[in-house]
Amino acid sequence: MSRLEKAIVSMVEVFEGYATKDDKNRQLSGTELAELMKKELASPEFHGKVEPAVLQEAMTNLDKNHDGEINFREFSMFLATLARGYYRARNKGKGNKGKPDKPE
Repeated sequence: MSRLEKAIVSMVEVFEGYATKDDKNRQLSGTELAELMKKELASPEFHGKVEPAVLQEAMTNLDKNHDGEINFREFSMFLATLARGYYRARNKGKGNKGKPDKPE
């Protein structure tokens, strides 16, 4: 598999791995999400690149339909927010100041 294919499979497997811990296997509860965040976002490399404000923004915007649960669509948007934050931090000071991210 390509790197992108592996990333997609990993994203789905992580969601399913935490969402299946209770009877709502297509949703993440607050407890499941907290466990996921603690275990899956623990590396110093990641925390050194993504600012706490980005994590907070992602958390705040997760539950788009306000049902108290996180579905796969909401989880996908959460990961996209984290990826953007990581990308910005990784490329800080390399030009493109104040401009929106350009597709690569």
